[in-house]
Amino acid sequence: MTDDAIVVEGLEKSYGSVKALGGVDFTARTGSVLGLLGPNGAGKTTAVRILATLLEPDAGRASVAGFDVVKEAAALRAKIGLAGQYAAVDENLTGVENLEMVGRLYHLGKDRSRRRAEELLERFELTDAAKRPAKTYSGGMRRRLDLAAALVAQPPVLFLDEPTTGLDPRSRIGMWETIEARVQAGTTVLLTTQYLDEADRLADQIVVVDHGLVIAEGTSDELKAEIGGERVEIVLADPTEADAAIAALAPVCMDRPVAEGSVVRAPVVRRSGLIPEIVRALDDADVGIDDISIQRPTLDDVFLALTGHAAEEEPEQEEVAA
Repeated sequence: MTDDAIVVEGLEKSYGSVKALGGVDFTARTGSVLGLLGPNGAGKTTAVRILATLLEPDAGRASVAGFDVVKEAAALRAKIGLAGQYAAVDENLTGVENLEMVGRLYHLGKDRSRRRAEELLERFELTDAAKRPAKTYSGGMRRRLDLAAALVAQPPVLFLDEPTTGLDPRSRIGMWETIEARVQAGTTVLLTTQYLDEADRLADQIVVVDHGLVIAEGTSDELKAEIGGERVEIVLADPTEADAAIAALAPVCMDRPVAEGSVVRAPVVRRSGLIPEIVRALDDADVGIDDISIQRPTLDDVFLALTGHAAEEEPEQEEVAA
């Protein structure tokens, strides 16, 4: 018996000449959130589709909840929920009808399907719109209905492919809280996202993919540490004192400070008394400062350092090819 709810080994998939996945490996422990990060076209959605039994890989293998995604696809579908980049709801059905239909497809029975629909409509603040056709819903409402549909059968594994794209800040936070509640109840979540604050908050483990390959993995803190950890950032009162500030800071910093205009930055190891030590060193050198702070790298910094480009820079090749 394994503690991993998702196991991916050497997964490959091509669309004609476009190689969406070039042999990726990763695992997600039961009851955790795995964040799959990467720019458009990196292979995230293709990986999710394979794990959700919507595509077959060209090579490699994967298992979810103990089921092989190819050989045991039919049995696996009862164990997973999927909310994709675009709300997969029937626009001609009402909100409650959409959720009841999903329940019946999962063989929950009429009464239980109705109860689950009512529970989820309330949780996602859709009760007032329950009897309206989904085509009258706003984009954010459709996204919430789509996630509700993925939760009808309370699956042990949930795939969320950029679930908060297009949501307003309040709805995003509500979605995060729902995901956290499901994980606390034991659900395993694979989350693809381009919102790095989302991965920072939700993911226990992060896998970064680019051009169909895994280029880094670890916790949020581990990935941040890989690009240099924390740095001190000092705003000088007089930009002409940059050279004097660099000389004064050199003994207390991990590497030579660099100056950009009136701002001096240098990598440091956080320790008790570090900021007073830096202030004293600058004061001894007669360098005046307007501000000083310790900055931790963000996941945005990590992403740019690893991939060399922003998360939304490339076209979604895998979507076009699919």
